[in-house]
Amino acid sequence: MALIDKDMRDLSIGRQSELLTLPRSTYYYQPAQETAENLLLMRKIDELDLNHPYYGFLRMQAELSTEENPINEKRIRRLMRKMSIETLYPKPNTSKPCPWNKRFPYLLRDLKITHPNQVWSTDITYIPMKNGFMYLCSVIDWYSKHLLAWQLSNTMDASFCIDCLADAVQTYGKPEILNTDQGSQFTSEAFIEKVLGYDTRLSMDGKGRATDNVCIERFWRSIKYEKIYLHGYDNTVDLFLGMTEYIGFYNNQRKHQSLGYRTPASVYAEVLQTC
Repeated sequence: MALIDKDMRDLSIGRQSELLTLPRSTYYYQPAQETAENLLLMRKIDELDLNHPYYGFLRMQAELSTEENPINEKRIRRLMRKMSIETLYPKPNTSKPCPWNKRFPYLLRDLKITHPNQVWSTDITYIPMKNGFMYLCSVIDWYSKHLLAWQLSNTMDASFCIDCLADAVQTYGKPEILNTDQGSQFTSEAFIEKVLGYDTRLSMDGKGRATDNVCIERFWRSIKYEKIYLHGYDNTVDLFLGMTEYIGFYNNQRKHQSLGYRTPASVYAEVLQTC
């Protein structure tokens, strides 16, 4: 049953959204569409990518194809790109400078991360639904594993990544370093300008290094296996509310072994209070 009733006369959609602490835009979002066969294939690609983030197009094709059902390489390439999954490698003419696709060096190698807001990561992932899919952008603190901000979108443009980062900065202050991959959203002029405007250093994953952004990749694995895959969400309102519930649990109740069995929210707050 839908949680928002568009035919309710006493409460507008805006008021119902407000009572549910739901962004009104989420109600109007429609999941991006693909054929049922491709949605099933994308789900399998997503699971393989979570477990083997270093797989490229050819390895994905080899894993997913069978003699009874061979899968064309072009189809795998198209779907992986649509899901924002692409093995990073040098492209032709990469030596030519391109101001709207500027790359930054990876700054986290051998860096000792000692406190919250020293390093944040942001990334985009594919979220499967019953009859389509959405994209999720999140910002996470490396030290505490605290999930700082997130946004859903049915398009993969830079604007929702910029909005997600702005939400995190407004709530938690600015990081010393922000780490991203080399996706087009994060190398766009608008995103780079926003990050540098916070007086934050920008770090980007190295080419061919799918695990450089491991902090947020682990969060993707947690939310998908512990929430998304267990619920076949068929509308964006239910998806938003389910994710809100899980992220509250992840930050405030889910104890992490790497944090000494403390929660991300408590580690983030404890260290800041002693500064």
